Amino acid sequence: MAFVASFKNPLEVECVSLQCLTALEVLMRLTMKARQEVSKATAGQYRGASKKEKSKILDQFIATTGYSRWYARLMLRHEGRRIQTDKQTIVVVERKSRRRRRRARRYDEKVQTALVRLWRIMDYICGKRLQPLLPELLPVLERYNEFSCARETRAKLLRISAASIDRLLKPERRKYELRGRAGTKPGTLLKKQIPIRTFAEWDEQRPGFVEIDLVAHDGGLAAGDYCQTLDLTDIATTLDRDAGGP
Repeated sequence: MAFVASFKNPLEVECVSLQCLTALEVLMRLTMKARQEVSKATAGQYRGASKKEKSKILDQFIATTGYSRWYARLMLRHEGRRIQTDKQTIVVVERKSRRRRRRARRYDEKVQTALVRLWRIMDYICGKRLQPLLPELLPVLERYNEFSCARETRAKLLRISAASIDRLLKPERRKYELRGRAGTKPGTLLKKQIPIRTFAEWDEQRPGFVEIDLVAHDGGLAAGDYCQTLDLTDIATTLDRDAGGP
C-alpha cells in the first residue's frame, strides 16, 4: 500500500497513514465468514432502499468490509448468485448451501440377496450379461423349484439395470477377488544356507537351463481340494511342459 502524499506536507502524510491503518485494522478484524454474514444481512436492505439510501448503505458496507466500491456494489446486487463479469472471469458471490436430497433406496436387501443367488447360479457372470438373462432365467428356475421370491422382489429383478446389478454385487464380488498369485513366499535366508551344485555354469542363453514352478489351480482360495500343475520352462527356448497332479 503506497502513500500518495508528498513529504513536504507532514499533516497530509499523517492523515493518509491513519486511513491506511484503519483499513488494515478492518481487514484484519473481519474474517471471510464474517464478511459473508455482513453481505447477507446488508443485501436485502440495499436492494429495497432508494437511491440516496443505497449510497449511504454502500459507504457503510465499504467501511465495514474494506471492499472496493465496484466489488461492494457487485456483492450487494448479486448476493447468493454466481455471475460472469466477462468471458474469462467468473465471480462467485457466496453460493447458497443446498442440502442434497437422499433418494430412497429402490433395491432393498431382499433384492440383493436374490440377486446374489442368481449370480452364483449363473457362475458369477457380470451385470451386463446377467441383466438380459433374467426375464428368461426366472421362469425356468421357478418352474423347477430352484428359485422363489416375493412378487415385488421379482418385479424389481425384471426391471433392474446392469449398472445396478454390478453395484449391488460389488460387496459380494470382493470376497472372490484374488488375494495373490503365489501360494508360497520366497525365503532368502534359507536359500543362502542350502548349497546348490550344478553340472555346469548357469547360462540362460543355452537350452537346457530350466525353471520349475508349482501352480495351484485354487481360484484364489487355498482351501479344500484342487488340482496342481508342475510347470517346467526352458529359459532360452521358452519351451513349456506341464505335469498335472492332485
